[in-house]
Amino acid sequence: MRNLNFSPKAFLFDLNGTMINDMEYHTMAWYSIMTEDLGSDLDYASVKKEMYGKNHEVLERVFGKDKFSQEEIERLSVEKEKRYQAGYLPNLALLPGLNNFLDRAKAAKIPMAIGSAAIPLNIDFVVDGLNIRHYLDAIVSADDVQMSKPDPETFLKAAAALGISPADCLVFEDAPKGVESAQNAGMRCLVLTTTHAVEEFDGYPNILGYITDYNDAKLNLLF
Repeated sequence: MRNLNFSPKAFLFDLNGTMINDMEYHTMAWYSIMTEDLGSDLDYASVKKEMYGKNHEVLERVFGKDKFSQEEIERLSVEKEKRYQAGYLPNLALLPGLNNFLDRAKAAKIPMAIGSAAIPLNIDFVVDGLNIRHYLDAIVSADDVQMSKPDPETFLKAAAALGISPADCLVFEDAPKGVESAQNAGMRCLVLTTTHAVEEFDGYPNILGYITDYNDAKLNLLF
């Protein structure tokens, strides 16, 4: 880790790819809709690059802002989440070591929050499906913000809900846009390499280090 003297007063977790390793299932659901339902010729790698932000933002980036009506966007969003949940449910699990990490943080009285671009339907699917709601002091979803990551609104709202200064928060993220959001919020970050390679995070000075899961011994320095 770059700064061994940092003792965070709160942990903020992005959800997808950070607490659970599910980004492949989001990508597969979108790829199915975009190619089979909407006739796009995008390949899988191109779809994966668009896996950030709210559902309507994904559709707008790929197809243009005026391609779909609000009703069509809502229908496609619901269908995407149905396919994602059906595909991921048999594999729903916390990342290795996270359960113990959450226990340690709770025992140390470090407040924790989720700050995610996921909609409440998906957050509840994970949080209640894995019975981790009792660890969390706040949840900020896509429905709670006007501006998606890399705008800092998600993480700033999570910090405010916990009553902790942004500079005292440590963000766990898996995506460059999420790291940028944390940077814009004035927060340091640990990166989970579940979704992107280390090389994709070049140029972000707020990154303290990289971990593959929560069994990494570097995390002991946080307590």
